[in-house]
Amino acid sequence: MLKPLNENQEAFHTIRLLEDRDALEIIDQTLLPGETRYIVLENIEDIWEAIYQLRVRGAPAIGIAAAYGVYLASRWSHASTYFQLYDVFMKNKEYLASSRPTAVNLFWALNRMEDCLKRHQETTVEKALLELKLEATKIQLEDEEVCRSIGEHALTLLKPGWGILTHCNAGALATSRFGTALSPLYLGQQQGYDFNVYADETRPLLQGARLTTWELQQAGVNVTLICDNMASIVMQEGKVQAVITGCDRVAANGDAANKIGTSGVAILAKHYNIPFYICAPLSTIDFDCPTGGDIEIEQRPSEEVVSKWYEKPMAPENIKVYNPAFDVTDQSLITAIITEKGVLKSPYSEALKEVKKQIGK
Repeated sequence: MLKPLNENQEAFHTIRLLEDRDALEIIDQTLLPGETRYIVLENIEDIWEAIYQLRVRGAPAIGIAAAYGVYLASRWSHASTYFQLYDVFMKNKEYLASSRPTAVNLFWALNRMEDCLKRHQETTVEKALLELKLEATKIQLEDEEVCRSIGEHALTLLKPGWGILTHCNAGALATSRFGTALSPLYLGQQQGYDFNVYADETRPLLQGARLTTWELQQAGVNVTLICDNMASIVMQEGKVQAVITGCDRVAANGDAANKIGTSGVAILAKHYNIPFYICAPLSTIDFDCPTGGDIEIEQRPSEEVVSKWYEKPMAPENIKVYNPAFDVTDQSLITAIITEKGVLKSPYSEALKEVKKQIGK
């Protein structure tokens, strides 16, 4: 188990099941870094809203929240027979699946929970509910180990003293612990790598500014915040030796969807001959999605662009706004995809086929 860097890394948790209350507790990421507040979610509508409004965010964390959410909704239903339980489960599964369309972990976790319920249709309702709780807990614990393994594999590609640029937030706040793209930074910090991290602010929701800098600073990592449009100059000046990001979905050909702006960073990295690495748990790989062109891109409200962070709107009234939450980085721009099972290199279609065989998909 990867040890915490210091007491601050253990000072927050992203998601926690409150068994004594049959509720879910999350850190409200919309309030960071100004306020660290935990909120308790006690109905399915609150869990849906928390996922949609990005109170809980990051592909792995969304999956964990959905797994606990569909378990709790089943428990709250007070179903008396398995078939009643299954009917309630499926309605709540479909409801939670509608909260975010791009992050494949959401659907992966919900499908895994459904498979668990189907395996226990011959048991009592209480036994089935117990198995659902255990499965959701298992998803969360497995995520910790997955992130640790990703960090170990990623660190083999990096050298001490390097400048690392990252986009959005793929750290402990986006997972159950450690993170994906930030995991090697934490691990490197433990081992004296002394990375110099450059965090893109990540417009329009500022996940890099609000979240990545917050958690890295707490852990003692040397982190510098830059505006998104400063990525080119820090690369040009030789300050960056590698780019590492997370992702929300990897297509079967290696195209990867991640927070809006990622593909632009990849294009810059290619121009400056800087390796561009995607950190992706196997749960983020969608083997049924042929290419990035088949990934549904979530469209977000215009308010996030024109007014969310300002006292007054920073655009003309009624201006049209295009606000996609993600973009797709073409596989040709990706130097390697780092999973918990190892580092995948191009041609990704073949590498991912081998992974699919190994995990029995």
